[in-house]
Amino acid sequence: MYQKTTLPNGLRILTSHMPHTRSVAACVFVASGSRYENDGEEGISHFLEHMLFKGTTKRPGSSDISTAVEQVGGQMNGSTDRELCSYWVRVAKPHFQQTLDVLVDMVRNPLIVPDEVDKERRVVQEELSMSNDYPDFRVERLIDEMLWPDQPMGRDIGGTRESVDGISRQMIVDWFQKQYGAANTVISIAGNLTHDEVLEEVVPLVKGWEGGEAGHLRPATHGVYEAAQVSMEHLRTEQAHVAMAVPGMSSLHQDRYALDMMSTVLGEGMSSRLFLEVREKRGLVYDIHSMVSHFRDTGSFAVYFGVDPKKAKHTVETVLSEFARTKEGVPEVELSRARELAKGRLLLRMEDTRAVASWGGAQEMLYDRVLTVDDVVERVDAVTTDDIKRMANQFLLTEKVNLAVVGPFRSDRQFHVAVKG
Repeated sequence: MYQKTTLPNGLRILTSHMPHTRSVAACVFVASGSRYENDGEEGISHFLEHMLFKGTTKRPGSSDISTAVEQVGGQMNGSTDRELCSYWVRVAKPHFQQTLDVLVDMVRNPLIVPDEVDKERRVVQEELSMSNDYPDFRVERLIDEMLWPDQPMGRDIGGTRESVDGISRQMIVDWFQKQYGAANTVISIAGNLTHDEVLEEVVPLVKGWEGGEAGHLRPATHGVYEAAQVSMEHLRTEQAHVAMAVPGMSSLHQDRYALDMMSTVLGEGMSSRLFLEVREKRGLVYDIHSMVSHFRDTGSFAVYFGVDPKKAKHTVETVLSEFARTKEGVPEVELSRARELAKGRLLLRMEDTRAVASWGGAQEMLYDRVLTVDDVVERVDAVTTDDIKRMANQFLLTEKVNLAVVGPFRSDRQFHVAVKG
């Protein structure tokens, strides 16, 4: 269970009391991310995330920040997504006050020194180059571009080398001042601390933090096609990396858990249909899995696998055959196994203080409410075999499939043939 206090400046403080734990995790969520960025600002949210670790007025060097956490055995990191940025520390309870001060200091008082901006620009570009060396990352980028063409949802969260080159220090400072107001921020803390004990620590640290008003998310629109689409990138690799995706639904849609369970049946875990058919029975791949992504106003369902290039077309056809079989329905015993898999993974994950803090904070940031684990379990249990069949017939349509391929191919003709039957 979570308790929440909203301060006069709009800052929301969420807590979850976990008396059996020895660690405490604090997560800060900010209304920033690639979907807030306009053309010419691609990658600025991610760039700023890096800069927050480079020094503050109180801790002027990056080592002052990292040492303050690591010298007491703590962990710290940050990440940028499409709809939010997050920063977190996890530490043994006796050191919580010290590391909370570090975390809040970072998100309130970054120096953003010009020399550090220029240095970190090179680091960010190296990160982009590293990601682009991985074919599985490149195929995910391709499929996102197909699902959400010419818009922030379909772009790399980190931007491009060219866009990062164009981000000035003043742009970063302006972005920080616009997005990082108290009213656009949630602090979520989980561990063996009561709500009142957390407030006693947090409130003095956020005194004088102004509210602010963040920009708006750029709306998402799916590409409109009359038939299945193929996008291919030539790369000399031992494997072909393939993604097959269709537009999904938002995280607020009443059927989101039905779509989640359809994905679990199809491709999540070693007892899923795709794993058993494509790997165990046919021996075509080492790994194949499906996943559902949900955002505020959009989403996707996707299947990913790596395969011998000579077997790529056959594997695509096999996946489509499993799509067709799932549209015919699934037996209750199979859905029951999938339900227990999904619930078990969720319940095991929530043993960790960081997972609990992230669970509550992200929901509060994105949706202004928090579903408990029991709420989600109830919704998962409510999914029926009829729901799975309905989701499959709504989403697993060959004519809606976007197929992205990265591998040693000179022509995409065989893949057009595969998706057109």
